[in-house]
Amino acid sequence: MTTRSCPCGLPGPYEKCCGRYLPRSRTRSAGGTPIGAAAAPTAESLMRSRYCAFVRQDAGYLLRTWHPRTRPARLDLDPGMRWTGLEVLDTTGGSAFHTTGTVTFRASYRGGSLYERSRFERVDGAWVYVDGDVLDA
Repeated sequence: MTTRSCPCGLPGPYEKCCGRYLPRSRTRSAGGTPIGAAAAPTAESLMRSRYCAFVRQDAGYLLRTWHPRTRPARLDLDPGMRWTGLEVLDTTGGSAFHTTGTVTFRASYRGGSLYERSRFERVDGAWVYVDGDVLDA
């Protein structure tokens, strides 16, 4: 068994980094929550785990961690998209002591990059993605 580093760019294996937040199986609790997935404790950790979900083409996780008022009905991911790296540039708020936060990041993909400031809020105690502004490089 090989240990791969986490796609989010932090040191350490995926399983001990963002893999803690993405479900490890399709099994669900009686309430519909995937079993084996911990809640991301900060807005930045949620953003990093969502990046990993894009890398892994996990639309279900992306939709579950999207604010209900801004969440699309469905998400069609491009299977040809190859994400190649993440750089977190700035964070405001988003800790265990906040109810809102922002994360500014650059996500690279084959052929370009996305530079965005994302907004996050807590809903029922859990961090969720609200929306983001694409910034000029």
